[in-house]
Formats: sequence, C-alpha cells, structure tokens
Amino acid sequence: MEVEVKIHLQDAAAHRQLTTILSPFLSKTLHQQNLFFDTPTSTLSSQLSVLRLRFLNNDARCIISLKSKPTLVDGVSRVEEDEEELDPCNARACVEDPARLGKIGSRILNRVKEEFGVGEEMGFVCLGGFENKREVFDWKNLKLEVDETKYEFGICYEVECENGDPDGVKKLLEEFLKENGIGYSYSKMTKFAVFRSGKLP
Repeated sequence: MEVEVKIHLQDAAAHRQLTTILSPFLSKTLHQQNLFFDTPTSTLSSQLSVLRLRFLNNDARCIISLKSKPTLVDGVSRVEEDEEELDPCNARACVEDPARLGKIGSRILNRVKEEFGVGEEMGFVCLGGFENKREVFDWKNLKLEVDETKYEFGICYEVECENGDPDGVKKLLEEFLKENGIGYSYSKMTKFAVFRSGKLP
C-alpha cells in the first residue's frame, strides 16, 4: 500500500516560490511521460485499476505500474501499487502497438492476465496521458516531490510525499507553506482522474 500526502499548489507563482525556497535541497529533476492503458471495454478501470507506462528522461528508463483501489481523502492518498522496470525500447513499441503489451514478458502484465482475465485476444488500447516535470527535494528527512503536470487542457502543480505518517507530514508541510505565504489546498483528485476528466480541478 502506497501512502502519500498530496497538496495542490494554487498556481505557477506558488510553484515557483516553493521550488525557489527549496532549491538548496534539490536532489534531482525527472522528466516523465505517463501513458495509460486499458482494454477496449475498460476492464481495468471498471475494477478501479489502472495500468501505466512511465518513461523517464527521454526513455532512459521505463517503469510499468499497476495501481488499484485508490482513495484520496483530506490530501492523503492510499493506493495498492505494484511496479517493475521494462526495457524502454520494448515499452515504446507497445505505445505504437498496444497489442504488444499482451506478449511481452512482465510480472505485472501476467498479473493483469490472471487477475483481470485480460489475454492477448482481448488486447489493450492506449488512453493517452500527460507530461510531468518532477523536482525531488531532500528536506527535513522527507523526500518531497514537486510536480508541474502538463495536460492537453492546462497545467497543474502539486507536492507529493510518500510517508508512513501522513498526518505528521501534512501538518509539517502546511505549517511550512503558511509561513511562506504559499497558496495551497488538499488535492482532491489523482493525476489520472484529472486526465480522464479532461479539465483542471
């Protein structure tokens, strides 16, 4: 179970202010392309699951994820997540021809076949996706991920922090944001939900 605090930043100015203040703690910047897949009959989404390919830094790496049964309450996200690395060239070929997903050797895709009954004959379709610039900061023994997410219909800004004590992290983050006059609210939708809705939250 992945447990994350998700804080929505008010606008580009709030994002710029936060990343400027945190700049001494920057550990890395990741450029992500997130693409999502389902069957033509929405087998996965109808069971509150999503299959994602995440390409990192111009296809240097690719991670396939299966996320299930997400909840997002008061800025705390809980989701069952399983992920593994895929060869980026093979994964990119699956974007061009989603039917290939049913044929590549992958523990997660085997799970999809077994748990959801998705075989080669049913096939996959690519739902599309979005780009994300993620700056990772090591701050107060936490790993803060500050995202600038570009959808076809606009840009969102968010802070994520995976931690076993989400309430403690949320309190610390809120105090920090308030002290610095940075506008924020609790995230009410996952990035995938925003993408599927077709509009900014």
